[in-house]
Amino acid sequence: MINKNIYTHKIQKAIEFAISVHQEPVKQVRKGKDVPYITHPLTVGLILSLAGAGEDIVIAGILHDTIEDCEPYGSVTRETIAGMFGEEVAELVDSVTEKDKSLTWHQRKEKALVEIAAFSNDSLLVKSGDIISNNTELISDYDKDGKKTFERFNAPKEETIGHTLHAIGVILGRWKENPLAEDLKTIARKLQMMLGAHFMVKYPAKKMEYEDYSEDMSIECPVCGWEGTPKSSGWIETHSELLDVSCPNYEKMLLIVNYPLA
Repeated sequence: MINKNIYTHKIQKAIEFAISVHQEPVKQVRKGKDVPYITHPLTVGLILSLAGAGEDIVIAGILHDTIEDCEPYGSVTRETIAGMFGEEVAELVDSVTEKDKSLTWHQRKEKALVEIAAFSNDSLLVKSGDIISNNTELISDYDKDGKKTFERFNAPKEETIGHTLHAIGVILGRWKENPLAEDLKTIARKLQMMLGAHFMVKYPAKKMEYEDYSEDMSIECPVCGWEGTPKSSGWIETHSELLDVSCPNYEKMLLIVNYPLA
Protein backbone atom coordinates (compact mmCIF):
# COMPACT_ATOMS: atom_id res chain seq x y z
CA MET A 1 0.00 0.00 0.00
CA ILE A 2 1.22 3.52 -0.84
CA ASN A 3 1.00 5.69 2.26
CA LYS A 4 0.65 9.00 0.49
CA ASN A 5 -2.22 11.44 0.47
CA ILE A 6 -2.83 12.71 -3.06
CA TYR A 7 -5.86 14.88 -2.37
CA THR A 8 -4.24 16.83 0.43
CA HIS A 9 -5.73 19.32 2.85
CA LYS A 10 -3.68 22.06 1.16
CA ILE A 11 -5.23 21.27 -2.24
CA GLN A 12 -8.71 21.17 -0.71
CA LYS A 13 -8.02 24.55 0.89
CA ALA A 14 -6.89 25.97 -2.47
CA ILE A 15 -10.07 24.77 -4.18
CA GLU A 16 -12.24 26.32 -1.46
CA PHE A 17 -10.32 29.60 -1.69
CA ALA A 18 -10.54 29.72 -5.51
CA ILE A 19 -14.29 29.05 -5.36
CA SER A 20 -14.76 31.88 -2.88
CA VAL A 21 -12.70 34.33 -4.98
CA HIS A 22 -14.43 33.52 -8.27
CA GLN A 23 -17.97 33.37 -6.84
CA GLU A 24 -18.00 36.05 -4.12
CA PRO A 25 -19.01 38.85 -4.01
CA VAL A 26 -19.71 38.39 -7.75
CA LYS A 27 -20.36 35.02 -9.36
CA GLN A 28 -17.90 35.17 -12.24
CA VAL A 29 -18.67 33.34 -15.49
CA ARG A 30 -16.61 32.36 -18.52
CA LYS A 31 -16.41 35.15 -21.09
CA GLY A 32 -19.67 35.42 -23.02
CA LYS A 33 -21.18 32.29 -21.45
CA ASP A 34 -23.29 31.24 -18.50
CA VAL A 35 -20.62 28.84 -17.24
CA PRO A 36 -19.10 29.38 -13.77
CA TYR A 37 -15.57 30.75 -14.04
CA ILE A 38 -14.30 28.32 -11.42
CA THR A 39 -14.51 25.51 -14.00
CA HIS A 40 -11.40 26.93 -15.69
CA PRO A 41 -8.92 27.01 -12.78
CA LEU A 42 -10.16 23.62 -11.60
CA THR A 43 -9.53 22.24 -15.10
CA VAL A 44 -6.02 23.72 -15.06
CA GLY A 45 -5.36 22.02 -11.72
CA LEU A 46 -6.60 18.70 -13.14
CA ILE A 47 -4.40 19.03 -16.25
CA LEU A 48 -1.34 19.72 -14.10
CA SER A 49 -2.13 16.80 -11.80
CA LEU A 50 -2.45 14.44 -14.78
CA ALA A 51 0.89 15.76 -16.06
CA GLY A 52 2.52 14.59 -12.82
CA ALA A 53 3.03 18.02 -11.27
CA GLY A 54 3.76 18.35 -7.57
CA GLU A 55 1.33 19.64 -4.99
CA ASP A 56 2.40 23.30 -5.08
CA ILE A 57 2.25 23.44 -8.89
CA VAL A 58 -1.25 21.94 -8.92
CA ILE A 59 -2.31 24.48 -6.29
CA ALA A 60 -0.79 27.32 -8.33
CA GLY A 61 -2.86 26.16 -11.29
CA ILE A 62 -6.03 26.23 -9.20
CA LEU A 63 -5.16 29.71 -7.90
CA HIS A 64 -3.56 31.16 -11.05
CA ASP A 65 -6.32 33.72 -11.71
CA THR A 66 -7.12 34.69 -8.11
CA ILE A 67 -4.93 37.83 -8.13
CA GLU A 68 -5.70 38.91 -11.69
CA ASP A 69 -9.46 38.33 -11.65
CA CYS A 70 -10.51 38.89 -8.04
CA GLU A 71 -13.47 41.15 -7.16
CA PRO A 72 -12.81 43.86 -6.16
CA TYR A 73 -9.47 44.00 -7.97
CA GLY A 74 -6.62 44.18 -5.46
CA SER A 75 -8.44 42.26 -2.74
CA VAL A 76 -6.20 39.22 -3.35
CA THR A 77 -2.47 39.87 -3.51
CA ARG A 78 0.76 37.93 -3.78
CA GLU A 79 1.11 38.37 -0.01
CA THR A 80 -2.37 36.89 0.49
CA ILE A 81 -1.35 33.75 -1.44
CA ALA A 82 2.02 33.50 0.34
CA GLY A 83 0.38 33.74 3.76
CA MET A 84 -2.14 31.02 2.99
CA PHE A 85 -0.19 28.63 0.73
CA GLY A 86 3.49 29.46 1.01
CA GLU A 87 6.11 31.38 -0.93
CA GLU A 88 6.54 28.85 -3.77
CA VAL A 89 2.84 28.89 -4.65
CA ALA A 90 2.76 32.68 -4.40
CA GLU A 91 5.74 33.00 -6.75
CA LEU A 92 4.14 30.73 -9.35
CA VAL A 93 0.77 32.50 -9.23
CA ASP A 94 2.46 35.90 -9.40
CA SER A 95 4.59 34.85 -12.39
CA VAL A 96 1.56 34.07 -14.57
CA THR A 97 -0.45 37.11 -13.44
CA GLU A 98 -0.89 40.17 -15.68
CA LYS A 99 0.07 43.00 -13.37
CA ASP A 100 -0.80 46.19 -15.27
CA LYS A 101 -4.40 46.30 -16.42
CA SER A 102 -3.96 49.89 -17.64
CA LEU A 103 -2.04 48.62 -20.70
CA THR A 104 -3.81 47.89 -23.96
CA TRP A 105 -4.55 44.31 -24.98
CA HIS A 106 -1.63 44.32 -27.39
CA GLN A 107 0.77 45.78 -24.82
CA ARG A 108 -0.27 43.23 -22.21
CA LYS A 109 0.17 40.31 -24.58
CA GLU A 110 3.57 41.49 -25.82
CA LYS A 111 4.71 41.96 -22.23
CA ALA A 112 3.44 38.46 -21.40
CA LEU A 113 5.55 36.93 -24.20
CA VAL A 114 8.69 38.57 -22.80
CA GLU A 115 7.87 37.28 -19.32
CA ILE A 116 7.15 33.73 -20.54
CA ALA A 117 10.59 33.63 -22.15
CA ALA A 118 12.11 34.06 -18.67
CA PHE A 119 9.80 31.64 -16.80
CA SER A 120 11.05 28.76 -14.68
CA ASN A 121 9.95 25.29 -15.79
CA ASP A 122 7.32 25.25 -13.04
CA SER A 123 5.83 28.52 -14.28
CA LEU A 124 5.93 27.22 -17.87
CA LEU A 125 3.97 24.17 -16.74
CA VAL A 126 1.28 26.30 -15.06
CA LYS A 127 1.06 28.52 -18.15
CA SER A 128 0.83 25.42 -20.36
CA GLY A 129 -2.12 24.12 -18.37
CA ASP A 130 -3.80 27.52 -18.64
CA ILE A 131 -3.35 27.64 -22.43
CA ILE A 132 -4.59 24.07 -22.90
CA SER A 133 -7.70 24.67 -20.78
CA ASN A 134 -8.60 28.01 -22.39
CA ASN A 135 -8.04 26.90 -25.96
CA THR A 136 -9.64 23.46 -25.69
CA GLU A 137 -12.75 25.37 -24.62
CA LEU A 138 -12.27 27.92 -27.41
CA ILE A 139 -11.94 25.22 -30.08
CA SER A 140 -15.03 23.43 -28.78
CA ASP A 141 -17.03 26.68 -28.80
CA TYR A 142 -15.82 27.48 -32.32
CA ASP A 143 -16.93 24.07 -33.55
CA LYS A 144 -20.43 24.88 -32.28
CA ASP A 145 -20.77 28.63 -32.86
CA GLY A 146 -18.25 29.49 -35.59
CA LYS A 147 -16.98 33.06 -35.93
CA LYS A 148 -19.52 34.32 -33.36
CA THR A 149 -17.21 32.78 -30.74
CA PHE A 150 -14.73 35.64 -31.15
CA GLU A 151 -17.30 38.40 -30.60
CA ARG A 152 -16.69 38.08 -26.86
CA PHE A 153 -12.93 38.68 -27.11
CA ASN A 154 -11.01 41.95 -26.88
CA ALA A 155 -9.11 41.37 -30.13
CA PRO A 156 -9.96 39.98 -33.57
CA LYS A 157 -9.80 36.24 -34.22
CA GLU A 158 -6.48 36.47 -36.11
CA GLU A 159 -4.74 38.43 -33.37
CA THR A 160 -6.15 36.31 -30.53
CA ILE A 161 -5.01 33.08 -32.17
CA GLY A 162 -1.73 34.62 -33.33
CA HIS A 163 -0.77 35.53 -29.78
CA THR A 164 -1.56 32.05 -28.52
CA LEU A 165 0.50 30.41 -31.26
CA HIS A 166 3.42 32.69 -30.42
CA ALA A 167 3.10 31.92 -26.70
CA ILE A 168 3.10 28.18 -27.43
CA GLY A 169 6.22 28.62 -29.55
CA VAL A 170 8.00 30.45 -26.76
CA ILE A 171 7.06 27.77 -24.20
CA LEU A 172 8.19 24.89 -26.41
CA GLY A 173 11.38 26.70 -27.29
CA ARG A 174 12.20 27.24 -23.62
CA TRP A 175 11.43 23.69 -22.42
CA LYS A 176 11.30 20.86 -24.92
CA GLU A 177 10.82 18.23 -22.17
CA ASN A 178 7.61 19.90 -20.99
CA PRO A 179 5.21 16.99 -20.21
CA LEU A 180 2.42 19.00 -21.84
CA ALA A 181 4.37 19.68 -25.07
CA GLU A 182 2.32 17.32 -27.25
CA ASP A 183 -0.95 18.76 -25.94
CA LEU A 184 0.30 22.27 -26.79
CA LYS A 185 1.24 21.16 -30.31
CA THR A 186 -2.20 19.63 -30.82
CA ILE A 187 -3.85 22.86 -29.70
CA ALA A 188 -1.60 24.88 -32.03
CA ARG A 189 -2.44 22.73 -35.07
CA LYS A 190 -6.18 23.10 -34.43
CA LEU A 191 -5.84 26.88 -33.99
CA GLN A 192 -3.90 27.09 -37.26
CA MET A 193 -6.75 25.29 -39.03
CA MET A 194 -9.24 27.79 -37.57
CA LEU A 195 -7.39 30.63 -39.29
CA GLY A 196 -7.69 28.90 -42.65
CA ALA A 197 -6.93 30.94 -45.77
CA HIS A 198 -6.01 34.05 -43.76
CA PHE A 199 -3.22 32.14 -42.11
CA MET A 200 -1.71 31.04 -45.43
CA VAL A 201 -1.93 34.53 -46.96
CA LYS A 202 -0.46 36.35 -43.99
CA TYR A 203 2.24 33.78 -43.28
CA PRO A 204 3.25 32.30 -46.66
CA ALA A 205 6.07 29.78 -46.90
CA LYS A 206 9.37 31.03 -48.28
CA LYS A 207 10.14 29.57 -51.71
CA MET A 208 13.66 28.89 -52.91
CA GLU A 209 15.71 26.81 -55.35
CA TYR A 210 17.53 23.69 -54.25
CA GLU A 211 20.98 25.15 -54.93
CA ASP A 212 20.28 27.85 -52.32
CA TYR A 213 19.02 25.35 -49.74
CA SER A 214 20.97 23.85 -46.85
CA GLU A 215 19.86 21.61 -44.01
CA ASP A 216 21.87 23.87 -41.70
CA MET A 217 20.47 27.21 -42.92
CA SER A 218 18.82 29.42 -40.34
CA ILE A 219 15.01 29.58 -40.45
CA GLU A 220 12.37 31.11 -38.22
CA CYS A 221 8.63 30.58 -37.90
CA PRO A 222 6.94 34.00 -38.42
CA VAL A 223 4.03 32.98 -36.21
CA CYS A 224 5.37 31.29 -33.09
CA GLY A 225 8.95 32.55 -33.24
CA TRP A 226 10.60 29.10 -33.37
CA GLU A 227 14.19 29.36 -34.62
CA GLY A 228 16.32 26.53 -35.96
CA THR A 229 17.40 24.76 -39.13
CA PRO A 230 15.54 22.50 -41.59
CA LYS A 231 17.42 19.59 -40.04
CA SER A 232 16.38 20.51 -36.49
CA SER A 233 12.76 21.15 -37.42
CA GLY A 234 12.06 17.43 -37.73
CA TRP A 235 9.45 18.19 -40.41
CA ILE A 236 10.93 17.65 -43.87
CA GLU A 237 8.82 16.11 -46.62
CA THR A 238 9.81 15.44 -50.23
CA HIS A 239 7.47 15.34 -53.19
CA SER A 240 8.03 14.89 -56.91
CA GLU A 241 9.41 18.39 -57.39
CA LEU A 242 9.32 19.97 -53.94
CA LEU A 243 11.06 19.70 -50.60
CA ASP A 244 8.91 21.14 -47.79
CA VAL A 245 10.11 22.19 -44.34
CA SER A 246 7.60 22.85 -41.57
CA CYS A 247 7.59 24.37 -38.08
CA PRO A 248 7.98 21.62 -35.43
CA ASN A 249 5.44 23.28 -33.14
CA TYR A 250 2.36 22.85 -35.33
CA GLU A 251 3.48 21.92 -38.85
CA LYS A 252 3.17 25.39 -40.37
CA MET A 253 5.06 25.21 -43.69
CA LEU A 254 8.15 27.44 -43.63
CA LEU A 255 10.05 26.50 -46.80
CA ILE A 256 9.08 25.17 -50.20
CA VAL A 257 12.23 24.11 -52.02
CA ASN A 258 12.36 23.27 -55.73
CA TYR A 259 14.93 20.58 -56.38
CA PRO A 260 16.11 19.16 -59.73
CA LEU A 261 14.78 15.81 -60.86
CA ALA A 262 17.39 13.08 -61.46
